[in-house]
Amino acid sequence: MSPTHDTRDRGHNDDLLAFVRASPSPYHVVASAAQRLEKAGFAELRERDDWTAGAEGGRYVVRGGALLAWYVPPGAPAYTPFRIVGTHTDSPNLRVKPAPDTGSAGWRQIGVEIYGGVPLNTWLDRDLGVSGRLALRDGSTRLVRVDKPLLRVPQLAIHLDRTVNEGLALDRQRHMTPLWALGGPRPGALLERIADEAGADAADVLGWDLMLHDVQSPGYLGAEEEFIVAPRLDNQISVHAGVTALVAAAGSRRPPAQVPVLAAFDHEEVGSGSDSGAQGPFLERVLSRSVTARGGGPEDFERALAGALCVSSDMTHAVHPNYAERHDPDHRPLPNGGPVIKVNVNQRYATDGVGAAAFAAACERAGVPWQPFVSHNAMPCGTSIGPITAARLGVTTVDVGVAGLSMHSARELCGARDPELLARVLTEFVRGS
Repeated sequence: MSPTHDTRDRGHNDDLLAFVRASPSPYHVVASAAQRLEKAGFAELRERDDWTAGAEGGRYVVRGGALLAWYVPPGAPAYTPFRIVGTHTDSPNLRVKPAPDTGSAGWRQIGVEIYGGVPLNTWLDRDLGVSGRLALRDGSTRLVRVDKPLLRVPQLAIHLDRTVNEGLALDRQRHMTPLWALGGPRPGALLERIADEAGADAADVLGWDLMLHDVQSPGYLGAEEEFIVAPRLDNQISVHAGVTALVAAAGSRRPPAQVPVLAAFDHEEVGSGSDSGAQGPFLERVLSRSVTARGGGPEDFERALAGALCVSSDMTHAVHPNYAERHDPDHRPLPNGGPVIKVNVNQRYATDGVGAAAFAAACERAGVPWQPFVSHNAMPCGTSIGPITAARLGVTTVDVGVAGLSMHSARELCGARDPELLARVLTEFVRGS
């Protein structure tokens, strides 16, 4: 056993890696989270149903690639404040076009769009599968996951580009088209293959949301296995930790003082502007209905929000040893140093002093170290669902995350201690003081 992470870390990480392996698309992330919630006694609600029959206990709602879950402690008044963990289910990748079957120079290829902020070179020369969902004629959807080498985006040999190491320039339209066979393109060929993998008739598939993923398994790395390497750590680490925290709070002998909530949104990587993204009304409507289900009214809902706190949990940047000058010299988080509190006074992150203090206090109660982060003033700062949630709900929000390298790459890295530390402090946070 590595001295850098104990048995508790290893058990949590093994479960995290299984979660990542099973979740190559946002729809699979939702399915994996729902499976864990149901095992813990949470019941699914559908948005068209009457929610007043079951006001207490654990509930969750699915909308596409997003999931909202909450736990109402026995006897909790309708105005009980929320403790929200906000995350996102999507990751930057390559997504299949509506008419994907194409080709060139005797190769059969698949047309893709670039989703989110993708470092394109990290998708070159990787064995790629296909995953997502199919929309059928009867209105139902079906998950599909081809988790084996099917496609590849080949890099040009150095013999044909002697200047490649002086700066690789990739055209998003011409150079990122994966290959999968020889011959001329045949319309419908990919759909036939994917539908067959899903056990569906291609003639019944009228739409799809499909994407590519690296089929290499996640695992441990380092002299003492002190790192985790995997695709989609941004932001499946936070979704997994949020589910773990919610289940732990619901099953605790000490009932939570607030109503713990997990909000796992889709489309964060492209701005959150969708019916299942943080900019939409999904979370606000669900929280309001959960209050109504307990006999509360608008005044109770406003009171519940007024006392609410939100943690926006997303990956953040560890200091890069080869590019240390791009980080603020006094804010350089490292893997295995605990969760990072992210600050940006221009509201790219929502953290203020009150939110930072609330999260730091939860870290102290959980016995978890934490680290501060602020961007180098000369470098652009990323953002998260934190400012969006804070503005939409009007609740105090703090942005946090696990420090990692290679963010948005097809394969990312973080410390092996940090996922369990994040889950531990999130559990303490949602329980409330």
